[in-house]
Amino acid sequence: MADYIGIKGINIPSLASDPSNPVSGQLWYNTASATLKGYGTQGTGAWASGGTMVSNPINLAGAGHNQSAALAFGGVASGTSSPMLNTVTSYNGTSWTSVPASLNTARKDLSGTGTQTAAMAAAGSAPAKTGATELYNGTSWTTVNALNTARYTPGLLGSTTAALAGGGQAGPGVTAVTEDWNGTSWTEVADINTARRHLGASTMGSPAAGLIFAGIAPPMPASGTAATESWDGASWTEVADLGFARYQPGNGGTQNNAMCNNGYNTPANLAATEVFDGSTWTELANPAELRSGQASGGSITNAFIAGGQTNAPTGTTSEEWTVPDATKTITAS
Repeated sequence: MADYIGIKGINIPSLASDPSNPVSGQLWYNTASATLKGYGTQGTGAWASGGTMVSNPINLAGAGHNQSAALAFGGVASGTSSPMLNTVTSYNGTSWTSVPASLNTARKDLSGTGTQTAAMAAAGSAPAKTGATELYNGTSWTTVNALNTARYTPGLLGSTTAALAGGGQAGPGVTAVTEDWNGTSWTEVADINTARRHLGASTMGSPAAGLIFAGIAPPMPASGTAATESWDGASWTEVADLGFARYQPGNGGTQNNAMCNNGYNTPANLAATEVFDGSTWTELANPAELRSGQASGGSITNAFIAGGQTNAPTGTTSEEWTVPDATKTITAS
């Protein structure tokens, strides 16, 4: 078996006391207590108020792997049904700023994934259902090959070079169609088990390992669903349901470390936060604001939500989810 120096190229230092200013991921051996220690995320996390958005869009999308480098784009102004928006704003962990580069296709009910400088916007209502797909490189948006099945609010996960879109509203009803993006074009793969729209997804996942959850399934009109499905690169498998049925949730994380927060279930917006560990969903601290149809992204330790339909008059709020770093003793198992 390889030792630590063989893997990391450095030895674990021996210290008489814990360092006064450790960094995340740091390891050391405390000679006074004869224990191996490390510094990293620890605890259940909490939501805190973020910066105020430039405007008050709803039914928009987001991208970003953490709250200090996020994007929000598209949607429609709160309290209206048109016109569709092509506006884009970025977040640095403190404030939201308008981005000069607008989406090429203005739309609401779109889905987003990727990072602040490598984002994807796909599907939506413009106002007709669309499969339009655009990629952002940190400077401009480029229209690329569209989804084969035009739709709105599919579950979308992955990156600008490898993504997966499943479900959504297509034609007169919801669809189960899943498509795989290889960096150039979309190809239809195995359908999800429960056709639905307004889904959430593990946006940091990949076409080899993804998770979709929540949504509205037939018969219509219907309430939200708690259904969760896991993708292994070839097929979808139903796994543990969410604790709270919902649609239009915030989302993020990976297949075995996914986050679902907020959303809507008749007759009201929700604030419930749940995380998935590959087997079960666990409820954690709730956001301050009840909302649905927001921009969202990040991981189970560092995430953001912004905009959307809220119970507040303006809907320009954003919130940040953080699991704090702390020193912890490491024991063999």
